[in-house]
Amino acid sequence: MNYQEILEDIHQEILHRLPAGKVATYIPQLASISPQKFGMAVQTVDGELFHVGDALENFSIQSISKVYTLALGFTFEGDKIWSRVGLEPSGSTFNSLVQLEYEQGIPRNPFINAGALVVSDILVSHLKEPQVSFLEYVRQRANNASIHDDPQVARSERQAGFRNAAMANFLKSFSNLTNEVEEVLEFYCFHCSLSMSCVDLAKGFLFFANKGHCPWTNQKVLTPSQTKRVNALMLTCGTYDAAGDFAFNVGLPGKSGVGGGIVGVIPNRLTVAVWSPGLNEKGNSAAGQYALELFTTKTGVSIF
Repeated sequence: MNYQEILEDIHQEILHRLPAGKVATYIPQLASISPQKFGMAVQTVDGELFHVGDALENFSIQSISKVYTLALGFTFEGDKIWSRVGLEPSGSTFNSLVQLEYEQGIPRNPFINAGALVVSDILVSHLKEPQVSFLEYVRQRANNASIHDDPQVARSERQAGFRNAAMANFLKSFSNLTNEVEEVLEFYCFHCSLSMSCVDLAKGFLFFANKGHCPWTNQKVLTPSQTKRVNALMLTCGTYDAAGDFAFNVGLPGKSGVGGGIVGVIPNRLTVAVWSPGLNEKGNSAAGQYALELFTTKTGVSIF
């Protein structure tokens, strides 16, 4: 299959639709990104890489980082992790306090903010230097030692993150945070502030398409069973409160972030990453989701 030709066809079609959606403004550092940006990359398990547009330009991955934190937390805790965070779609906004109270401090899944805070707490407990160790983990997955965080984005998110702070304190009141609230929030904002490109993400998610094996380090990062479960959570919970719509139209496990990135996984075949900053009403990249829909339509490849 000629993936490069398919990506170029998609790129031309998307250019006619830009700008699409609205750039996130509640994190001030994201508000200045041009809505005309678009990049897309495909990495196959056979080692081939294809990309178009702004696929080499770094952007704030935001909630996409939560897949990496879950994978690392799963490595440390195994199935014990599910005693502290659930497995179900939220059915409500990603930062709902009402749902967290109703379910007595057990977040619905690890990709909503409360769930990601719990997973962040787990990593803070296991890692002597959480920021250093986590950054190295992501760099190894993507085979790029230059990946870095963006302190301005982290600071911006922390200063505006009153609801996240409320959730962290709420979790602490239910004894579902073991570390200090400020330490957990600092690490949470750090990993959401990572700056990566579509190429980085396509390469960095390849182990989810490869039964947990990272080809760049020749390392078994997750077991095949754990990989299957993380992919399942991406399908059911990875795109905020639009997982059903995403599965219906795109047909891939995927994870989005309010920076405009989305990464999709086709097990045993490839990963595909897309970036376009304008978001739809559910907080997912408008042009990015359409590009992924075009990709699965033009290739005839999805998990269904």
